[in-house]
Amino acid sequence: DFWAPWCGPCRMVGPIIDEVAGDYNGKVKIGKLNTDEETDLAAQYHIMSIPTMMIFKDGKPVDKIMGAVPKPMITKKLDEWLAK
Repeated sequence: DFWAPWCGPCRMVGPIIDEVAGDYNGKVKIGKLNTDEETDLAAQYHIMSIPTMMIFKDGKPVDKIMGAVPKPMITKKLDEWLAK
């Protein structure tokens, strides 16, 4: 989850990301990256708006979800990638 403390939508999605992390514990690794503190990484992954959730497989970005989205949308994407 690419986010920043001043971003209202990011603060809305934060607790959802925490829930998803608990739900998928042992299946996926979920992390949060503060784009204000990690500007180089945000630039490396071409993050133009936040919140952006990026899905990595084998260390490479394979998909992303942009904006404040509901939990079912996040879990659907994760389930799709876990099934591949």
